[in-house]
Amino acid sequence: MELTVAVLTYRRPADIADLLPLLTEQVASVRSDTLVPRILVVDNDPGASAREFVEGFARRHSESRVHYVHEGIPGISAARNRALAESASSRLLVFIDDDERPSNNWLALLLETQRTYASAAVAGPVISEYAVPPSTWITAGRFFDRRRMPTGTPLDVAATNNLLLDLDRVRELGLGFDPGAGLTGGEDTLFTRELHRSALLVWCDEAIVTDVVPPQRLTRQWVLQRAMSSGNSWSLTELKLTDGALRVARVRAALTARAIVRLLGGIARLCLGVLTRSIAQRARGSRTLARGWGMLLGAWGYSHLEYKRPAVAEPAS
Repeated sequence: MELTVAVLTYRRPADIADLLPLLTEQVASVRSDTLVPRILVVDNDPGASAREFVEGFARRHSESRVHYVHEGIPGISAARNRALAESASSRLLVFIDDDERPSNNWLALLLETQRTYASAAVAGPVISEYAVPPSTWITAGRFFDRRRMPTGTPLDVAATNNLLLDLDRVRELGLGFDPGAGLTGGEDTLFTRELHRSALLVWCDEAIVTDVVPPQRLTRQWVLQRAMSSGNSWSLTELKLTDGALRVARVRAALTARAIVRLLGGIARLCLGVLTRSIAQRARGSRTLARGWGMLLGAWGYSHLEYKRPAVAEPAS
């Protein structure tokens, strides 16, 4: 049985250089007579900037079976779909982001959980480390704290930054990542919610990866824009999962109501924070307000292009 560990990268040479040696250790730890792992790097930079390093690394570490592919179509969906296509001979596919670092036995723990629960997908926790000390506003808001739950907990949605997929189930259901979400984000939410309709997704709390948060993300502007984008993509996903004009109208009305509740809740929390001089209340109120605004925009069809890129020329062939 073949296993592919896929990492998508876009102009992060230092991150991919740090991550690949760690992934070679992970695949070596699970290699056996019945499991043949490999590493796939999908470079989504139109300039193919990671090619030289990855192909050089692959030559020096041939036993790790490192493969490089260039996906010139911009957007996270195109890169993830390329990983699916390049894993046609694999039974299992694991996604990890290029700015993450796996913990000891991360890959083995994902595999063990998948075998134990015979699940179509296994997701694990992401713990953030800061490249520089964050501001009080960031730490008080706890914006980079993510959910944790007991191993084996069923999921109805998951992110793809730490995710194992049983590709037999994915192919059986004919699933792929929505190209329309390539620049907006939310492609993983839509994909895993569609998978959940027909298959089991579970949590593995021990399979931890660490997210290295760069300084440019430790700002109010980034946090609030990300909250708005998250709310926006959630509403768009809800609409995409709904069939029929009448049902769409009902979902749009429900999303609008939920967005208004969030907006009012955010305003109330902001006011409470001002009255009590609580930085945490003001920070979390601001994020609630931003997420509600994004939900409202998405309910009425506006798509925020979180991953929009400047136009660049394709490399000469």
